[in-house]
Amino acid sequence: MQKICRFEVKNTHFKLIDNKLPLFMKKIVEYRKLLNVEKTAELKDLKTIYRNAMKESHPDKFQGDDAGLKAAEEKSKAIIEAYHFLVSINPETIKANLPEYTETISTCSITDYKFVEGRLIIDFSNGSVYEYISVPKATYVKMVNADSPGRFAKRHILNSFTWRKKTNQE
Repeated sequence: MQKICRFEVKNTHFKLIDNKLPLFMKKIVEYRKLLNVEKTAELKDLKTIYRNAMKESHPDKFQGDDAGLKAAEEKSKAIIEAYHFLVSINPETIKANLPEYTETISTCSITDYKFVEGRLIIDFSNGSVYEYISVPKATYVKMVNADSPGRFAKRHILNSFTWRKKTNQE
């Protein structure tokens, strides 16, 4: 008998059901573990932790040591990725970006969307791209099969799942 993993998402709080984490949620846990931060870390704390972690593993400290340099480059890339992701889903960041997000979802149409590893990435007509984290594949399938995917997204996805604005660098 196969156990189905279910979970619920409300704003930036994730509720675990069936004692399993979705694949993308594991990445968030790994990011927090890498930087050694709690779920409730504030932006200023994240910044301090990030700076200290980068001081310890900055590639410039390993000039002349090729093995150490390569390891430091990999670790610093992972630290940078973790920091940027955790900042983007931090409640303070979401609150600061809420007016722009609300404007986008209420006035712009969806031009494209794709589902990747439990994340729904939606492009809007104003050029904004938002990523919705931990969207169940069944919800995505319902959206694709809906008469109006845009209306379905507005009713069932855009205000129900944790979101973050994607930048051109990602």
